[in-house]
Amino acid sequence: MTAEHFVRYEVDDRVAVITLDRPAAANAQTSGILKDLDDAWRRADEDPEVRVIVFMTTGKHFSAGHDMSGKDPSADGRSLGPKRVDGKLEAESYYDWETRGYLEYARRWRDIPKPTIAAVQGKCIAAGLMLCWPCDLIVAADNAQFSDPVGLMGIMGVEYHAHTWEFGARKAKEMLFTATAVSAEEALRSGMVNHVVPLDELRSFTMRLAHRVAQTDPWALRLAKRAVNQTLDTMGFSTSIAACFDMHHLGHTRALAATGGQTVVMADLERMKTAGRSA
Repeated sequence: MTAEHFVRYEVDDRVAVITLDRPAAANAQTSGILKDLDDAWRRADEDPEVRVIVFMTTGKHFSAGHDMSGKDPSADGRSLGPKRVDGKLEAESYYDWETRGYLEYARRWRDIPKPTIAAVQGKCIAAGLMLCWPCDLIVAADNAQFSDPVGLMGIMGVEYHAHTWEFGARKAKEMLFTATAVSAEEALRSGMVNHVVPLDELRSFTMRLAHRVAQTDPWALRLAKRAVNQTLDTMGFSTSIAACFDMHHLGHTRALAATGGQTVVMADLERMKTAGRSA
């Protein structure tokens, strides 16, 4: 099987641009795509000429979250997902896979010492949040919407549970309780995004911001990022992310015990994502 390539990497005058290019599937993430994204993040981190990293996607929507189709055209025969026994997931292997394949990616991208900027358009659903939240700055198009409807699956939120830190406690609760979206303007007011710009200016504005940041001394940038992240960690960020990941898997384990890993609302969630792709 020949793998399809959905991740592009380029460097524009000290700014690395990582692009997820799967618009036909609303940039839904497979295990192979996430591995390829991680490779691109590592490449940008290790390139001494790169000072700033920009992450963006193509098409109408930033990301519909995890691809639930069970197919991975990017994997090229690689075995990347959780193991199954007699066709069924086991709690232990599922936990280990999501630790390596989801949580550790997000943590690593968050802690890359170079400044990072995400550009978000359209719908950013569930695991889509785990592509933009690890970034230091977020620029949102005026049509951006952020949601995490996995409560419909009996789970309290995605694996990288930064909701409270990003939105504040009450807005995070409302988002999770109602499975509704937060608009770009609401996200701006909460401090989750830095700027809201017209959709047709998203890329140009983001690149101007990235090049402006790239003019700052790279050592100063590194220490400034470390200082802010260390402050958040002192306040409990990393500890809460780890604890909430275990709560996330309590939801998965309940589903495995009750339904073999599927919930009665999985189809409803997939329909919601499909509607998001075509909206």
